[in-house]
Amino acid sequence: MRRGREPAEHAGKELQPTTMDADRLTERQRELLRIVVQEYCRSAQPVGSNTIAQNYDLGVSSATIRNDLAALEREGLLTHPHTSAGRIPTDAGYRFFVHNLMFDPELPSAERRNIRIQFRQVRQDLDQWLRLSTAVLARTAQNAAVATAPRASNSRYKHLELVAIHGTKVLLILVLQEGTVKQQLLDLDEPMEQHELSRISNELNDQLAGANVQAIGERYASLTPFAQQVALLVRDIMQRIDRQIDGEIYRDGLVQVLEAPEFAEGENARRIVHVLEERSWLEQIMDEYGDDNADIHVVISGDGRFAQLRDISLVLGRYGVNDRATGVLGVIGPLRMSYGRTIGAVRFVATLMSEIVEEIYGPSS
Repeated sequence: MRRGREPAEHAGKELQPTTMDADRLTERQRELLRIVVQEYCRSAQPVGSNTIAQNYDLGVSSATIRNDLAALEREGLLTHPHTSAGRIPTDAGYRFFVHNLMFDPELPSAERRNIRIQFRQVRQDLDQWLRLSTAVLARTAQNAAVATAPRASNSRYKHLELVAIHGTKVLLILVLQEGTVKQQLLDLDEPMEQHELSRISNELNDQLAGANVQAIGERYASLTPFAQQVALLVRDIMQRIDRQIDGEIYRDGLVQVLEAPEFAEGENARRIVHVLEERSWLEQIMDEYGDDNADIHVVISGDGRFAQLRDISLVLGRYGVNDRATGVLGVIGPLRMSYGRTIGAVRFVATLMSEIVEEIYGPSS
């Protein structure tokens, strides 16, 4: 069956265009580039002029299509394997497609509804939310998925418990609003009964609920002397957490990404596994693209900056509340991925995670 001018995965808001002059291409050349990218992403086979002429109603001959494909190749947007007359996109071709030819869609409403239900079922457990976010992204995009835990830029006090252990030894258990739990063993000058420790705990919980580091300093004077000492210790712990740069990285979907023909060979398989498993390098990439307020980043072959990402695409989204806590999540796979569906999935899951972080930390001030 012949196809009309098929709008590729589009509905929703357009990504920002690349710096390349998009007006250098004719409308037909833009359409042909769109077709080649879509067909190659679908089939993993080079796309020839005869295939396009047979399947798409462009109103021109196969020879005209062949000339336009040659022009796209001269622009550096297409190339062709030596063994095939068909074309495949170059890195620049993928970038042009993503930024100029594609409108990123929302996931279907039924799919969004099902994902939201899954997130509601694991409410109040940040670890489970993050594991679910990578599982959902891996399943939806059929590639690997990663997520960083939200990094608190403004930790907030939730609850504290002082527990008598033995003699002068007391265990301090501090719970923060984002779910972080810290324990510290204290050695007091003299023993204290549990009922007295519980009274101090209740005083701190009443006075410091929801407080950040600055607010603890402001409320310090209203506390009793021993509670003041504990409050200073709590403030120090929270300051260290606010400065902390390391957080757990969650991963899922290694099996899915290794099923792509691009990663069937040993060297390419080892490289994608290294990208996913090497924590320090993965942190560098996610921090690089997660420090600004951009909605979505599409990184193709490392954008020429990261050799480890050659022939690999990343779709990364930032989530959280800007002045409270933020994290990064995304999908990693071959260049030949379904960019529209992947971007839609990353954006939707990032929105859900932002709602969760706002519930934990409160809205942006």
